[in-house]
Amino acid sequence: MPESSRSPSADACDLVVVGAGAAGMMCAAVAAQRGRRVVLIEHARRIGEKIRISGGGRCNFTNLSTGPRHYVGRDPEFAAQALRAYTPRDFIALVRRHRIGFHEKHRGQLFCDHSSNAIVDMLRAECDLGGVRWLHPCRVHALRPGPRDFELDTDAGALRAARVVVATGGLPVAAIGATDWALRLARSLGLDVEAPRPALVPLRFAAEDFAPFAQLAGVALQVRASCEDGSFDEDLLFTHRGLSGPAVLQVSSYWEPGRALHFDLGCGADLAGLLRQAQQGSRQSLLGVLAQALPRRLAQAWLEHQGLDGARRVAETGRAALERLAAALADWSPRATGTEGWNKAEVMRGGVATHELDPRTMEAHRVPGLHFIGEAVDITGWLGGYNFQWAWASAHAAGGV
Repeated sequence: MPESSRSPSADACDLVVVGAGAAGMMCAAVAAQRGRRVVLIEHARRIGEKIRISGGGRCNFTNLSTGPRHYVGRDPEFAAQALRAYTPRDFIALVRRHRIGFHEKHRGQLFCDHSSNAIVDMLRAECDLGGVRWLHPCRVHALRPGPRDFELDTDAGALRAARVVVATGGLPVAAIGATDWALRLARSLGLDVEAPRPALVPLRFAAEDFAPFAQLAGVALQVRASCEDGSFDEDLLFTHRGLSGPAVLQVSSYWEPGRALHFDLGCGADLAGLLRQAQQGSRQSLLGVLAQALPRRLAQAWLEHQGLDGARRVAETGRAALERLAAALADWSPRATGTEGWNKAEVMRGGVATHELDPRTMEAHRVPGLHFIGEAVDITGWLGGYNFQWAWASAHAAGGV
């Protein structure tokens, strides 16, 4: 829009942040505490809803081991600069300043001792400390870049800002206000967008592959799950509809139609050795031996699937049959047919293409002054606090400009 046609009565500020989730509140707080006049806009009635529901209500807010290798996307190394500039230790220091108790639960994953509301309250307090102006609930109806600033049409009237940060997240979960606004905006301004798809999500499988195990809903065990470059030793959970649990959620970020999944149900254990040992004069049954390494219900279903009698003694079973049994358990490759969709996904894979953005500031090369952060960018973390750390780091990068 030509400058002459832009609203002369629009409120002016230095920065508008659209989206008051993890990344948006963090960015607004950082910028405001640097002396910027910041307006933070959120369309939902409750702020930070994804923070509230995360980690079973205790918010897995970071991971001590965060690095680019814990992310997927077209170019995960894009995240390196922001992650180095704002580390898990930096966010932990902020959490400690607000006297929020936390603990390490598993492999560097940090959780609040009590409610995840503490993180929401902390971020709001940080925004208030900088004097952030809130427009909430408020929708942005249009955003127009001009020669020197941006004009936004909102429920609260027109706004003008030198810079705009888009922190509206991704598509999971519509029930808490998720939309594709960031992606539609990016495309309308000529920016490339990597196709979005659900990630950290349960998977569905071909009926003929999964039917023998459909009765195992609720059975869980640790496995080694692999897909493409991703390999994880995590828990797998059988459900009525397919497979879930951390192992499946992790590899779902690497899976797409046509890619093979591999599950080592022994999680690296020498099942062949276990069976060979039991063959030496043992009176144990096949089911009895397998149940030492697998949940008994799974061991029974697996033997039936392989056409083996679980009551048969291992000593009476040929070595070749035992080797085939162990090999099948070490490389189960059921064919995935799809995911459980956006409402079951924890995050979105895809988003604004990283080649469109400056890794130091998250600013769009082709639209100066416009930044995209958090889940809206084609950087997707593993399960375990990595996506929140990306939110904090990318927000710090954009807010520090």
